[in-house]
Amino acid sequence: METLSVPTSSREELVDITSRVAALVKDKGWRDGAVLLYCPHTTGAVTINESADPSVARDITVNMTKLVPRQGDYRHMEGNSDAHIKSSLFGPDQLVIVESGKLQLGTWQGVYFCEFDGPRSRKLWVTWLPGQD
Repeated sequence: METLSVPTSSREELVDITSRVAALVKDKGWRDGAVLLYCPHTTGAVTINESADPSVARDITVNMTKLVPRQGDYRHMEGNSDAHIKSSLFGPDQLVIVESGKLQLGTWQGVYFCEFDGPRSRKLWVTWLPGQD
């Protein structure tokens, strides 16, 4: 298993990690299979979405705040209750197919680390799942 460090700079943000994941795949010589990306934090997540227009990441964070406000009817009052809910909506992992050493993403897709309780220094665990010939 490999670990990527993901520093975040805001309470809520989507950090494009596509190039870092692609570089790891290349550096490790992984050719055909899949990479499993897993976030071991209860207030972070991983998602795949459009990466060509940076406004998409902004729209996601702004509208998640409207859907799940920081102050709400929360029974667990740790100060980051909304972050737990937001991370659950996105989920802790993504599986990305790798073919001939390249991430198989759609034309406009990118891989994002989702921060909902930053800024922090986060970890993302990455493991290789080899394909069958």
